[in-house]
Formats: sequence, structure tokens, C-alpha cells
Amino acid sequence: MKLALDHLVVAAPDLDTGTDYVAGVLGIAPQGGGAHAAMGTHNRVLGLFGGIYLEVIAIDPDAAAPARPRWFGLDSEAVRQRLRDGPCLLHWAARVERPADLSRWQAQYPDRIAPVIPMSRGSLHWRITVPADGSLPAWPGEAGSAGDGALPSLIQWDVAAHPGASLPRQDLALRTLRARHPRAELLRQGLAWLGAGHLLAVEQDDGPPELIAEIETAQGIRTLR
Repeated sequence: MKLALDHLVVAAPDLDTGTDYVAGVLGIAPQGGGAHAAMGTHNRVLGLFGGIYLEVIAIDPDAAAPARPRWFGLDSEAVRQRLRDGPCLLHWAARVERPADLSRWQAQYPDRIAPVIPMSRGSLHWRITVPADGSLPAWPGEAGSAGDGALPSLIQWDVAAHPGASLPRQDLALRTLRARHPRAELLRQGLAWLGAGHLLAVEQDDGPPELIAEIETAQGIRTLR
């Protein structure tokens, strides 16, 4: 199975700070979005060329705490520490296209694919992989029990008008998505098994893992990290 890039995840200490960060880099501010009641988060979104979009996500201060850990590691000390320095390109999601079925695939490989949970926001309905502890996805053999954002969450939309198809296309095009990672070969193995190796360029780097998106704008190439 070959996956498609669905969206980039910019996490922020709060939604306004994250929106200002993206607008400052790309020259266009994310808008719209809404709340994820099951996760106690909210977002704003920005459409790119090619059926890709970007979301800014943050913990919703007006929402009740969810009954489970929030997704994307937002409750973890590691992610909280990163966000003390400001917004960052934390993660990305890869889309499973029909006729493949994400829930069936996960049931076949529960040791390699995190549990699939149903989600909704307004008229949008989708399924996404989220570890039980809310951590970022990890590949078997990766150090520690939590991932670092380089391996994608898997998503399958249960509506035709998902954000990648329905959001207005801004004058923005993703040129490259790459990761600097201390365990580059292990990451490549995980991406290849998922069918996502063509979506992320991986560079060996002994520093902290980092995602980098180079995006073409009306003012030239700009970098989100």
C-alpha cells in the first residue's frame, strides 16, 4: 500500500501563538477549524496545493479535560517542553485511501500500528491512529516508549469533502518534507513498511529529531520547523 501525505501538524502553546507563527513564516494565516471535544484540543487550518493542508493545534483552555491522554503527545512532558520555546512543526499524518481500510489493517498488525479511534469535528468524520497513552507514534525497536513525530499518524477520512479536498487552495506548495533523525535507518525502515517512504526524506543527524517543511510561497521558499 502506498500512502498519501494528508497534513502537517504545527503544535503550539495556544492557538493564537501558533497562528501567528505560521502567518509570519508563510505570509498567510490559518483560519477556521474548530474543536475536538474527545481530545480537548482545537485547531485552525490552511490549504496547500496538491490535496495537502496544514493544521495548527493546541490544547483548548475552554474544553473539559478528556477522559484519555490527548493525541500528538500534547500531555507529555517532552512535548510541553518543546512548546515552551514556541510553536513547532511537531508531526504529520499520512492518508490511507480506499479501498484499503485502516481499521482492518491495524487489526492485522497491532504491534506495528497504533489503535484506531473515530473522530469528528462538525460534518467531518475520520479515523486516526493514536497510541493508548496519547504519545506520538513509535516504531518497534525505537528507543523509549514514545515516538518523536517523524513517523506519521495514519488517517482515513470517512467523508469525501475532507480538508485536503475542500479547503481553499492558498498560494502555497509543499516542496519537501524531511526529517533529521539520530536513528535514520530505523525510521526509513518504518516508513518503508508503512508505504510512506516516498513522503519523507530522512537525514542522519545525531542531534534532537526535527521535522522540516520547505514551502513555496509568493515570496519564495519558506521553512517551517
